[in-house]
Amino acid sequence: MTTDKAITLINAFEVPADKLEESILYWEQGRNVLQKQPGYISTALHQSLADDARFRLINIAKWESVETFTAAIKVMQADPSISEVEGLTPNPALYTVIRN
Repeated sequence: MTTDKAITLINAFEVPADKLEESILYWEQGRNVLQKQPGYISTALHQSLADDARFRLINIAKWESVETFTAAIKVMQADPSISEVEGLTPNPALYTVIRN
């Protein structure tokens, strides 16, 4: 898939009850790497107001293209300073705007 339009990553995280702060730190570590990569536009982490929500954290990020996002994720995944969180389940998908 190739596109010249900006794309949106929506990543809904299933967070173990006792891992919220650790999961936020994990997101911050990833953000710190990703925001330095070509094609990065913005990101924001959202937290559910309900403690029993299935997705307690949702990341919404903008990237210039699928290609820049894919390249950046490879850099992040190879970074040894990012500590994964046991039990944290990401559910990422890329989206494009089809209506305004």
